[in-house]
Amino acid sequence: MLRLVLYQPDIPQNTGTMLRMAACLGLAVEIVEPAGFDVSDRHLRRAGLDYLDHVAITRHRSFSAFEAWRAEAGLRLVLATTAGARPHTDFAFRPDDCVMVGRESAGVPDAVHAAADARVVVPIRAGLRSLNVAVAAAMIAGEALRQTGGFEPDRAPSA
Repeated sequence: MLRLVLYQPDIPQNTGTMLRMAACLGLAVEIVEPAGFDVSDRHLRRAGLDYLDHVAITRHRSFSAFEAWRAEAGLRLVLATTAGARPHTDFAFRPDDCVMVGRESAGVPDAVHAAADARVVVPIRAGLRSLNVAVAAAMIAGEALRQTGGFEPDRAPSA
């Protein structure tokens, strides 16, 4: 199962939006702590609505704890970054990839970049800094699911 990894998220509304998206698309979510807010925050609940009961969420107390779990599971880490080496549409995703997005305020530190098996970027127009993290996560997750056949074929499109 494709996993969305949130590295020390800062903004509960963005996290709630990504959790809702993960629930709708059937992604597992790994949260690498510490988060910049209490994960039971009302803004997180408000953004995630009742979808939070439909997503598998695992919390890791640190990046090193996440890395130990990932190594044991034999999973590949694909880092979404504005410093990415390859457009996300040119990357060959696997069904069990861990796609990580960084903190809204600071991205990820160099040690996380070094630990990534691959780095991808959502191409944007020159002169602009970045997309909202939830938007970038959705674009990358959609492409990964498209490539790996991860969309449920029997599900009717939503209105």
